[in-house]
Amino acid sequence: MSDSPIARPLETDRPTPFDPPVELRKRPPLSRLAYPDGHLGWVATGYSVTRAILADPRFSTRRELLHQPVGRDRAQERPTPAEPGIFPHMDPPEHTRYRRLLSRHFGPRRVAELTPTIRRCTEQALAGMADGGSPADLVAAFAVPIPALVICELLGVPVEDRQAIQAATAVMNDLDSTPEQAFEAVMSITGTVRRLVAKLRAGPAPSDDGLLAHAVATGDLTDDELTNLGMVLLATGHLPTSSMLSLGTFVLLTEPAQRARLTGDPALAEPAVEELLRYLSILQFDVRRTALIDVEIDGHTIAAGETVVLALPVANRDPERFAGPDTLDLARSATGHLAFGHGVHQCLGQQLARTELRIALTALFERFPDLRLAVPPDEVPTRDRMAVYGVDRLPVAWGPAPAPVGIHD
Repeated sequence: MSDSPIARPLETDRPTPFDPPVELRKRPPLSRLAYPDGHLGWVATGYSVTRAILADPRFSTRRELLHQPVGRDRAQERPTPAEPGIFPHMDPPEHTRYRRLLSRHFGPRRVAELTPTIRRCTEQALAGMADGGSPADLVAAFAVPIPALVICELLGVPVEDRQAIQAATAVMNDLDSTPEQAFEAVMSITGTVRRLVAKLRAGPAPSDDGLLAHAVATGDLTDDELTNLGMVLLATGHLPTSSMLSLGTFVLLTEPAQRARLTGDPALAEPAVEELLRYLSILQFDVRRTALIDVEIDGHTIAAGETVVLALPVANRDPERFAGPDTLDLARSATGHLAFGHGVHQCLGQQLARTELRIALTALFERFPDLRLAVPPDEVPTRDRMAVYGVDRLPVAWGPAPAPVGIHD
């Protein structure tokens, strides 16, 4: 197979809020992509190709090598190498050093220890939602507070700083943010973490098992490393989960048969979460790799320096990997989906996210068994231009529906 000379820009229009962009679905597993900065790169849409690239050490995640496929203002800015501690944009062995330090805080044992905290945060959010009354915005009342509170408690962020962090991470992930807006958001989060690190340094040896407190106690990292590490975890530790909570609720409210299966069978909670992750796959355009050397894959040569966008939402709908991929089936085995990536950069917090989704979605429908959309589905605003896809607001209602107004009322 020869390389196609045709390179088209990335299209982002979705046929429904839950389906990947139409144009991407029509592409072959690996095809040329025209980037906004003039770079001629690639986009991978096939499951096998995407998985192979994610696992291949000949591809890099180094920030200075990556081109941005969406958002002209952001694309024109050539990034600099990642600062110490920004481990997602590093390759081994630097990446490995940070992952090893962090892994104990996101492993099964630590997630099990955090489960009571997750349940408490979920109950607090549900109680606040009930107190506020119907209708409500599920994003603000439920989907954002739970993962934000969990990651902030995990790191030890003061309560008074948490709302500002949530706002800043939204700006960071908006692909239409200007470079200046994105930089200001990063600085806001960085300043919060730097103050926390300084407080931990100045105080007595921390007695808790918080991640930052532990990292300070080891003495292995500089203040800059600790600050950047904390910033990364805060920025990535709650937005994807909050997006999955709101989008997952949205799709279940439009799929009553699937919702009934979930609420009727508690044993279905774990496979349901995996299927929702596969079906929705919220990481849109920001999973990228750049070839360090020429790489032959799927009959094409990806030249050194060329960036590949890994379209996870499309790869997870590949019919060669998942039968009937466009059908939401909460009972299916979605094992092997790529929603958390694959390889050495697979999402560090995936077990925490799974637990949050399972606990929160189950509790939501137990607390509000008659939960429904308060607006037509096509009026729910989606985050089409954000690296992490989701909805801006999700108006929901519960309790008795208002009686229709008759002609003589």
